[in-house]
Amino acid sequence: MTEEHQACPGGTPTRIGQAVMLLHVGDREEARQRFAALWAETADSCDALHRCTLAHYMADAQDDPEDELAWDLRALALAEGDGRGGRGQALALRVLRPSLHLSLAADYLKLRRPEAARDHLDRARATTGALADDGYGHGVRAEIARLGRALGPG
Repeated sequence: MTEEHQACPGGTPTRIGQAVMLLHVGDREEARQRFAALWAETADSCDALHRCTLAHYMADAQDDPEDELAWDLRALALAEGDGRGGRGQALALRVLRPSLHLSLAADYLKLRRPEAARDHLDRARATTGALADDGYGHGVRAEIARLGRALGPG
């Protein structure tokens, strides 16, 4: 295990995954509670990659679009942080940026703020070079195209 990942309390990635599974089966409240507990526990002891991932999923667990936006903004701030986590972490965070901007574009669209949505959609497009030619990359690119069609010409 690299030094950049030793800062997280033991079991953090597993616990994030368990909360994500709850979210995906529809138990948003329990997922939200677990994400909140993890957020509090890792405040001073976890690297940017895990905190970014946690905030990104916490956003998906929100019922209020303003809360969702706030969590997605936290995730993006972590992804664009100072880069002290090491090369591997910096690469992983760079790969997350298109998805983070895509989420922010969707958040702003829900909040009827089309200009902000277009801005983040443009940023998502601009960062797709970090994506691999794999299922994840294809999925993010497809969602960018779908949201672009939903936003229409600007």
